[in-house]
Amino acid sequence: MALKERLTQLYFGRSKRAARFRYALIALDLVTIAFFIATAPLEPTPEIRLAEAIIGALILTDLVLRVWSAPDRRRLLRQVYTFADVIVLLSLVAEPLIGVNLSFLKVLRAVRLIHSYQVLRDLRRDIVFFREHEPAIVAAVNLLVFILVSASIVFVVHFDAEPGYGAYVDALYFTVATLTTTGYGDIVMESSAGRLLAVVMMVMGVALFFRLARALFLPAKVTHRCGKCGLDRHEPDAVHCKHCGATVNIRTHGIS
Repeated sequence: MALKERLTQLYFGRSKRAARFRYALIALDLVTIAFFIATAPLEPTPEIRLAEAIIGALILTDLVLRVWSAPDRRRLLRQVYTFADVIVLLSLVAEPLIGVNLSFLKVLRAVRLIHSYQVLRDLRRDIVFFREHEPAIVAAVNLLVFILVSASIVFVVHFDAEPGYGAYVDALYFTVATLTTTGYGDIVMESSAGRLLAVVMMVMGVALFFRLARALFLPAKVTHRCGKCGLDRHEPDAVHCKHCGATVNIRTHGIS
C-alpha cells in the first residue's frame, strides 16, 4: 500500500487502528495545549523557544500530511481546526520576530480537541458516556477554549507588564467574572479597547454558558443518524426514528 493511502486510512479511516492513531494525536494536542498554557505567563527563554520550535515542526508535519492525504482537501481546508493550526503556526513564527506576546493565539490549539468529524465519530463509537452526553461535552469544551483564549488575551492586554503565574491567575479571574457577568470591579479594564474586549467576552460568554446549561438540563439524547430520513438526535433507548419510523440500531452497552 502506498504511503498516501496508508495516511488516508490513518487520518480518515474507520478502523480501530485509525481510531488509536487519532487518539494519539489528541494526546499530543493535550500536551501542546498544556505547554502553551503553562508558558503563557513566562518570559520566553531559549529552552521555551526550542520546545516551541519542536512543537511547531510537529504541528506543521501533521498538517501537511493530513492535507496531502485528505480525500476532500477543500473540505478539510475549510474546517475550523485547520484554521486554528495555521494561526498557531503563524504565531510561533511571528512572536520571536515582532517581540509581542501571542500566547492567546497559541491557545487556539485547544480548538483541535474534538472539533474533527473523525474524532467525534470515534468518540461516539467507542465511548458510551460521550455518545450519551455529547452536546454537554462539546459545549463544555467550547466554553473552556473560549475562557483560555480570553484569559490569554486579557493577560497580554492588561497584565503583560507583570509576567508570572500570579498575573495570569488575575487575568483568568477577571475573565470568568466577566463571562458570568459577576463583575466584582476589583480588576477593571481602563482602556477603550479593553472595555470593548470585556463587552465581547460578556456577550459571547453568556451565549456559551446558556448553551452549556441547555445541554445539561434538557433531556439527554444521543447522536445517531437515521439511514432513512437523516435525523441525528434520538433518545438513548430509541428503537425507531420518531420522524420516519425506521429502525435506528443505536449502539448501547454491548448491544448494537
